[in-house]
Amino acid sequence: MQIVETTNEGLKRAFTITIPAKSIADRVEGEITKIAPQVRMPGFRPGKVPANLVKKMHGPQIHQEALNNSIREAMDKLVADNKLRPAMQPDVALGDGYEEGKDAVLTVSLEVLPTIAAPSLDGLKLEKLIVPVSDEQVEEAVKGIAAGAKSFVDAKKGKKAEGGDQIIVDFVGKLDGVEFEGGAAQDAAIELGAGRFIPGFEEQLMGVKEGEERTITVTFPADYPAENLKGKDAKFDVTVKSVKIAGETKIDDEFAKSLGLESLELLQNLMRGQLEQETAGLTRTQMKRQLLDILAADHEFDVPPSMVEAEFEQIWAQLTQEAQNEPDPEAAMKEIETEKDDYRGIAVRRVRLGLLLSEIGQSNGVEVTAQEMNMLVQQAAQQYRPEDRQRFAEYLQNEPLAAAQLRAPLYEDKVVDFLFDKAEVTERTVTKDELQAAIEADDAAPAPAKGAKKAPAKKAAAKSEDAAPAEEKAAEKPAKAKKEAAPKAEKAADEKPAAEKKAPAKKAAAKK
Repeated sequence: MQIVETTNEGLKRAFTITIPAKSIADRVEGEITKIAPQVRMPGFRPGKVPANLVKKMHGPQIHQEALNNSIREAMDKLVADNKLRPAMQPDVALGDGYEEGKDAVLTVSLEVLPTIAAPSLDGLKLEKLIVPVSDEQVEEAVKGIAAGAKSFVDAKKGKKAEGGDQIIVDFVGKLDGVEFEGGAAQDAAIELGAGRFIPGFEEQLMGVKEGEERTITVTFPADYPAENLKGKDAKFDVTVKSVKIAGETKIDDEFAKSLGLESLELLQNLMRGQLEQETAGLTRTQMKRQLLDILAADHEFDVPPSMVEAEFEQIWAQLTQEAQNEPDPEAAMKEIETEKDDYRGIAVRRVRLGLLLSEIGQSNGVEVTAQEMNMLVQQAAQQYRPEDRQRFAEYLQNEPLAAAQLRAPLYEDKVVDFLFDKAEVTERTVTKDELQAAIEADDAAPAPAKGAKKAPAKKAAAKSEDAAPAEEKAAEKPAKAKKEAAPKAEKAADEKPAAEKKAPAKKAAAKK
């Protein structure tokens, strides 16, 4: 086998590999000798079929397998002998003129990962913003639960409904005098002032009484999910069947027990823990951005263009998806098109940070344990039907790149935690609003890598706390592993009356 390097420019490499015809032929003959005793053919005793007949019957298939195995071995040798670290899957092409009996000539092109010197971690300083949870916040959180659990009781006869009251109504919606699908409901419970219905609907029912009939006119929002209702004026004939007032919810041990808890104190402790967890997440986000800004400012090295392109495509897909959810998708797309270069700069930064974190982790023995990986696999498998989960686990075992991509976010978090432990951390007590303001300030002016444009404030699609997984390639899910059907709750949400306000679609993950 002959390997000749043809390109060595920056991170780009290209090679020509020549696999001798005799090497492939010897592999074919060896395979024929191996399988001949197992071949059955009329007129021959078991195991006595001549090798030339075996070759005639199975030769093309055996040759193809031999060629494929020879190419795999050649690629392994290329990577090992040249100490290559491919950034993405190498591009391998077999010469057009190849046929059996000739040397196989391969052209291989790839990009390699850059050599990164392990950075010094001395002198790393971070500020940790602490948000203490007050008793007042806990009390408000408990009150919020009580408000959500409130019940309604019948009001006195003749009472006019007001904000905070609940009315039970039947209604029928019409466009130009014609009823439309999803515009009618019976025994619909409406809490006046809660804002759960489209603008104007609840407001026009203020002051109604039991037994009253009222016709109201409302305008559907321009971004309403149903195309036939966007921006349209509709009339609703409403019949009020009853008026109810909110019953008093006493916050005590009995209330806690109604929620399945032993005491009010336990409920308060749970709410305190939840609030502390929420603010701890914000604190971590702010610290991580500090850390990555420091790393990005202090390290400059070339990154593989193929990794940058893959990262950019991911960012762009998120932005495009989000633009389609805007009231004017065409205008939204034009806006992001003008800032395409900025987003590509963000992709460069994210790839560079991913490679840097990977190098830091490897240099300091950070790893994801087998137990942690098993938990990741089990969690990821839950998105599939029960009968497909084992196949998904087997897929990850056979596809190292897919398993690596699954592992990457946890690995990055472990490296970040390692750096937090190494850093000199000073703490400062702030309010939640101040912490949120600090995070938003980072959004507005993320520190770009050297030579890259500063990202505009609106570019939340690739915020600075994100680093592209290093040495990972996006892996496809098993083709036959179908996801479970959408939860019934989602279907039920789609079947709500059209007058009820629908929650807007969630923004793309990169917009968080």
